[in-house]
Amino acid sequence: MRRVVVTGMGAVTPVGNDVKTMWDSLVNGRSGIGFVTRYDPGLTKAKVVAEVKDFDPTQYIEKRECRRMDLYTQYALAAAEQAVADSGIAGKIESERFGVYVGSGIGGMNTFYEQCENMFNDKNISPFFIPMMISNIAAGSIAIRFKATGPCLPVVTACSTSTHALGEAFRAIKFGYADAIITGGAEAALHPLSIRGFTSCKALTMSEDPENASIPFDKRRNGFVLGEGAGMLVLEEYEHAVERGATIYAELCGYGNTCDAHHVTAPDPDAAGSGRCVRLALEEAGYELGEPVYINAHGTSTPMNDSTETKAFKIALGDEAYKAHISSTKSMTGHMLGATGAVEAIVSVMALGTGVIPPTIGYKEPDPECDLDYTPNKAVEADVKLALSTTFGFGGHNACIAFRKI
Repeated sequence: MRRVVVTGMGAVTPVGNDVKTMWDSLVNGRSGIGFVTRYDPGLTKAKVVAEVKDFDPTQYIEKRECRRMDLYTQYALAAAEQAVADSGIAGKIESERFGVYVGSGIGGMNTFYEQCENMFNDKNISPFFIPMMISNIAAGSIAIRFKATGPCLPVVTACSTSTHALGEAFRAIKFGYADAIITGGAEAALHPLSIRGFTSCKALTMSEDPENASIPFDKRRNGFVLGEGAGMLVLEEYEHAVERGATIYAELCGYGNTCDAHHVTAPDPDAAGSGRCVRLALEEAGYELGEPVYINAHGTSTPMNDSTETKAFKIALGDEAYKAHISSTKSMTGHMLGATGAVEAIVSVMALGTGVIPPTIGYKEPDPECDLDYTPNKAVEADVKLALSTTFGFGGHNACIAFRKI
C-alpha cells in the first residue's frame, strides 16, 4: 500500500482568503460571522451569515474568464492556485498521473437564479448558463488550468462533499491510480433562495446576534449559520513527494465512509452509522488506545447534529472520547456546505503541525448531552499526533478522515 501525504493547501473563507490568514483568525477566536451584506436582508428571515470578504478573483483568473464562471468556481480556482503553488508540484508530475477530485454541495446557485429570472422576463439565456451552473465544473476548470489529465471525480454528498472528495482521492493514490491529486470543495450559496430553503426546513438559526448564532455544542444552539468559500489540498504519494523535495505537512492515513440510511435531513439519533464511520477512519489510521487525538467536529450548532455527533465519538473511542481534544471551527466560519470538509481538513493538518487546538467560540452553557471537551472559547496547546475531521450531510452521508503528524 502506498502512503499519501499533504504537500499543498489553499483556502478562501469567511475568516481569511489564504491558509495563513485563516489559521491566525481561528486560533485567535476571530469570527467571520455577521449580518448579510450581499443582498437586501429583508428578503430572508435569517439575517446572520458568514460571507467571504475582500475576495478579488482577478488575482487568480483573467477578468474575461471570471464573467464566465459562477462564484463557487472562482473560489475553487483561487484555492487550487494557492494549493498548487504551495506544493511546488507544477512541472514535476506527469500529466496522466495528476488528478482532480473536487466537489460542491450545490454548485452554481447564483447563476441558476439569474438565468431563471432571464427566462421569466423573456430575456436571452446565457450560452454559459449550463457550464457555469453544474456542480462538476469546478473540478473540470481546475483540471484544465493545471493540465491534470489523470482521474477527475467531482463528489456531491451535501455537507460531506469535500471530506468524501479527500477520502476518495486518498484511495486513488493509495491504490496506484494517480501520484498526486488536487482535492477539496467549493460553495457559494449565500443567496435568498437557498437561505429561504434552509429556513423552511428548520436548519438555520434565526438569531440576530452574530456572537451567539453559531454556538456548537452549547445548550442554546438552534441552527447553523450559512457560510461559503473553498478549501483545496494537494495529496501526493509519499515517495513521489520525497523524491522532488516537497514540504510534507501531514500524512492522510484513514478514511471512513458510511450512510445512516435513516432520513433525508435528520441524523440517526443512535449514531450507529456516524460512529462506525469514525471508527473505520481510526482503524485504518492505526489508532492505538490512549493515543492523543484532535477532532475537528462537524459541529453545526444544530440540536440534533451536535448531540448525535457526541454519541458517535463515544461509540468510536469509548471512554477515550473524554480525553480527546475536540473543536468546531464552524463557530467562526459558519457552515460552508460542500467546502466545509476540506477547510476543516486544513485546520486539522495545521493543528498537527503547530501543536495548537483552535477553539469553539461562543460556548457558554454546557449541554448534558454534549459532555466532551470542545475546547471552549480559547485555543490550547497540545502535542497530538493524530487528527480527525468529520462531516455529516443530508441524505445520511457520513465521512471522516484521519491525518498523522510526520
